[in-house]
Amino acid sequence: MTRSGAPRGGRTARRKPHILVLHGPNLNLLGTREPELYGRRTLAEIDAALRARARAAGAELEALQSNHEGVLIDRLHAARGQVDFILLNGAGLTHTSVALRDAVVASEIPTVEVHLSNVHQREDFRQTSLLSGVCVGIISGFGALSYVLALEAALDGLELRR
Repeated sequence: MTRSGAPRGGRTARRKPHILVLHGPNLNLLGTREPELYGRRTLAEIDAALRARARAAGAELEALQSNHEGVLIDRLHAARGQVDFILLNGAGLTHTSVALRDAVVASEIPTVEVHLSNVHQREDFRQTSLLSGVCVGIISGFGALSYVLALEAALDGLELRR
């Protein structure tokens, strides 16, 4: 507690920290799309594991997947003032979308860029991220574990790691 009686970190006792996970295009096909590259875990399995870990740490976790850039941008806009941390796998939009990058900036929310594969071992165009420069960190190359590691970073940033 601070001297004013408010909990440390500026959060009131009324609301649990809220973590938003955004999954970009084609990630709805995880488990069946190129499993040798992306693994066999489905997006639903990944999201369930993340929700369980967040809940155990005292946080709420919301996940959204969309194949549409505008849906992801709209959710980033709506997150302002409502979400405490974002995990973002922009998928192919990572390399092409100035608009998604601008929405991350506009959200004013700490964001970790997440990738299942090691983008630096892939095609040249995948080695350029328009998101990295506006994110607090990048986790790439560990399959589904990349999301878990990103969540741990968010929990640490929110001082919820247990």
